[in-house]
Amino acid sequence: MRDEQTPAASGASALPSAPPLPVEPGWHRLHPLSPMVRAGRGLVVLVVALLFASVRRGHPDYGELIGDGVVVVVLLAVGVVSWLVTRWQVVDGVLRVETGLLRRSSQRYPLSQVQAIDIVATGIARSLGLAELRLRMAGSATRGGGRLQCVRAADAEGLRASLLAAGRATAATPSVTADHAAAPKPPLYRLHSVRLLVSVLLSRLGLVTVAAGCAVVLTVVLGPPAAAGAVGGSSALALGVLTNLYRRLNGEYGMAVTVTPDGLQLRSGLVELSTETIPVSRIQAVRMVEPPLWRPFGWCRVEVEVAGKKVREENAGTGRERRALLPVGSRELARRLVAEVIDDLPAPERPAPRRARWKAPLSYRWLAVGDNDRYVVTTNGRLARVHHWVPLEKVQSIRQVQGPVQRALGLGSIHLDTAGRSMHAVLKDRDWVQLQDELVRLAALCRAARRP
Repeated sequence: MRDEQTPAASGASALPSAPPLPVEPGWHRLHPLSPMVRAGRGLVVLVVALLFASVRRGHPDYGELIGDGVVVVVLLAVGVVSWLVTRWQVVDGVLRVETGLLRRSSQRYPLSQVQAIDIVATGIARSLGLAELRLRMAGSATRGGGRLQCVRAADAEGLRASLLAAGRATAATPSVTADHAAAPKPPLYRLHSVRLLVSVLLSRLGLVTVAAGCAVVLTVVLGPPAAAGAVGGSSALALGVLTNLYRRLNGEYGMAVTVTPDGLQLRSGLVELSTETIPVSRIQAVRMVEPPLWRPFGWCRVEVEVAGKKVREENAGTGRERRALLPVGSRELARRLVAEVIDDLPAPERPAPRRARWKAPLSYRWLAVGDNDRYVVTTNGRLARVHHWVPLEKVQSIRQVQGPVQRALGLGSIHLDTAGRSMHAVLKDRDWVQLQDELVRLAALCRAARRP
């Protein structure tokens, strides 16, 4: 199955790069249809509920219809007022956003400190020809902050380029600015839908989805009338699983990754389109996973963990610290992507001692570690083989752990913790005596890696 295309194989062209859109001095307003996007799914759910209630009544009740209409009009009026009191401008390399009617809020974002600007278009925004700009600073993202919601989709790329250029003009040297103005590179790969769909069905999420669907069908067909509660519980479980499945497909559909001067640019989305830039300096760890059902096809998955907590939005891919750099692809492509993040790739060349097989009989053959003066790599996993690469300069703490079984076998583990919460390297089931020297050596390597 050949469903993954690379520029070399398919002649794919570079992702479009719009020229900077000049920003006129003075205050600007967002698009007049922004209140519709801000209301989002809440407004759609409300309208559908009101229509359903109206149909169920069977005959027109003009009093209730007028009341329902008043509710919708009030919500839209609140959105319009919010739009009227929201304005933005760029002054001396600073983006200023002011909003609020009774309680005014003035937010300032120095563009020289902006690490990336993402472009996100939800399903409602796409239908209206709009898009949202999300600024990502060094700190954590907060709901409603650091964003322009919404602008014309045709102007989003140009406005993003203009804001980034203003930030570079404030903080960067002329040579760096010239590098950013270079022609865009072609994408490293483009992911097509068939391979993504097959890989999801062969993943843990896909198997759980199939099992939940079978449980609902069996409960409905074989269950007695008294099992109505079980049917409702199974349906709720199936709905939750299907929601996660949709978020996975929506967030990774049509993934394309391009190397830019600002970092790795990820474009993806089925209903919600997202253009996200991940600066390499913010990546805390890299993980490559080979699930058991993928190995016959030679497939694997590459994920990166980015510093900073982000708020979950409609597209799950834009709301997690852990981001899929390659949802599914060949090992060769996965190695090339990892090399874009880790320029000096170490190999896991030191296996675990033989007595570790008594503690980890399933994962023993995959237990290995390796390092150089900049990175540490570990491999582990029981059913799925997992590689972790961690930059030594990102390590914030080193923990030495020894459980009761490890103590009996003379083994122990070292954990290298970073700012991320879901990925970290573990030197698992190593010789306890050698682990003492390893702890000192790794601490020295981390100190050396943090020096300029």
